[in-house]
Amino acid sequence: MSGAPSLAACLHSLRAVVLDTDGVIIDSAPTHAAAWKGAFDACLAAAGGRRPFDPVDDYLRYVDGRSRQDGAAAFLRARGLDLPPGTPDDPPGTDTVGAVAARKDELFTASLRTTAVTTWSGTVRLLRVLRDLGVPCAAVSASRHAGELLAAAGVLELLGAVVDGNEAGRLHLPGKPDPALFLEAARRLGFPAQDTAVVEDALAGVEAGRRGGFGLVVGVDRTAGPYSATALRRRGADVVVADPGELLTSGEEG
Repeated sequence: MSGAPSLAACLHSLRAVVLDTDGVIIDSAPTHAAAWKGAFDACLAAAGGRRPFDPVDDYLRYVDGRSRQDGAAAFLRARGLDLPPGTPDDPPGTDTVGAVAARKDELFTASLRTTAVTTWSGTVRLLRVLRDLGVPCAAVSASRHAGELLAAAGVLELLGAVVDGNEAGRLHLPGKPDPALFLEAARRLGFPAQDTAVVEDALAGVEAGRRGGFGLVVGVDRTAGPYSATALRRRGADVVVADPGELLTSGEEG
């Protein structure tokens, strides 16, 4: 009979954990990627039918982990489209960066009405063990929908704080790879960065953890593509796992 799960050695000296939301706690990355594809492909078609957005490679390279405005600007710039920046209040469309970002949000919001929110079971197991051990956890996300997604997934009770896109806007926090989101989450948990672990799947998020001086940066590699373990380590991951459940030692059962 196996014993109760415990934390891997790399977490033993840490007093708090901050986790990214999309791709780490909840499995919403495909829905985000599909919404981005709809928004970007309309813009690319309007510009003369340029190569469509790739929901795997382009998503990981340009928009994963970034705010909508920053992600839209990065991808459009990479495709050689120099659109006016606009504002986050622009209506959905194709004529400004803000309009493209708004179209993405419109498509993503519509998908939430028909798509169930699912969690990564290994991460939920980890969160429960951390709660039982008295280690506080927070979630961060560039998305303004993170809070409602976490609530719909039934995991808010496992989190001591959520710093999402709404909070980032209210507090004027810059997006990843700036560490501001993670530092604010650690502050709300009551611990300095050096006593806190970051768990992140996006390259920009891993870099943010490194820049913020966190005690441990865990990269989550759920892909087998070019943005895998090597890329995560180059950006600053101390440890790379395929799933956060791997941060539990013997005794955990699937």
